[in-house]
Amino acid sequence: MAAYGRPSLRDLFDESPTPHIAHPPRSHHRDFYIATDGSFRPHGGTTSPDSESDSPTGGLGVVIETLDGERVVRLSVPDTCPDNNVAEYRALHLGLDVLARRAPPNARVGLLIDHDQLAENVNAEVLASHGSAYEPPHSVSVPPSTGLHWRGIQARINGFGEVRAARISGDRNPAHPLANTPEEYAHVNTEPDRCVLPDAPTVNERVPPPSRAERGGVSD
Repeated sequence: MAAYGRPSLRDLFDESPTPHIAHPPRSHHRDFYIATDGSFRPHGGTTSPDSESDSPTGGLGVVIETLDGERVVRLSVPDTCPDNNVAEYRALHLGLDVLARRAPPNARVGLLIDHDQLAENVNAEVLASHGSAYEPPHSVSVPPSTGLHWRGIQARINGFGEVRAARISGDRNPAHPLANTPEEYAHVNTEPDRCVLPDAPTVNERVPPPSRAERGGVSD
C-alpha cells in the first residue's frame, strides 16, 4: 500500500489518460509502474524567491512500484541538463534502465510522465513497434538535444513485454520533488534495493463450484 495515504502509482495510472491508446480504467493493470521527472536549472541554478527550488543544479527523480503498491526503488539524482526536454528524457531512460535490472523481460510496465510530448512519443513508439493494428496518429518527434536518450528509451520499450505511458500533472507526480530538490532527498538513494517480482497468479488451485462449495465439501 502507498505510505501515508498517498495514492499508489497504480491508482495514479488508472486515473490518468494514456495518449493515443484506449485506456479503460482498471482494465490494464501493469506488473510494475514507474514515475519519472526531470528538472532543469538555467545557469547552474536560481535564487529567485518565486522559483520552485533554489537547488544549484537540476535533477532526475524516479519512483518504481509493483502492482500491489510495494516500492521497488526511489532515486533522486543531481544532474546538469542543457534544457528541460533533456532532463525529462534522461529521467525516463534512467527509470527504465533501473527497472530492466529488476524485472523479467516479459513484464508489463506502466509509465507516469508529466511531459506531454514524451508520453505521446512513448505510446506512438509502442503502437509502431509492437505489431499494433492501429497506426499512431502522428510520427514520433524527438527534440534533437535529447541525443541518444530516446534510442535508449526505445530499446527498453522493446525489451519489455508491454509498455504504456500515462500523462499526469506535475503536482501529482511523486517523482517531482525528487527531481527538483535532489539535495533534500539524497537519502533515498541509500534505501535498500528491492528486487521485487509480482506474484504469479495461481493456476493449479482447484476450487469447487459455488453450488458444491456451499454444501461444505466437494461431494455429498
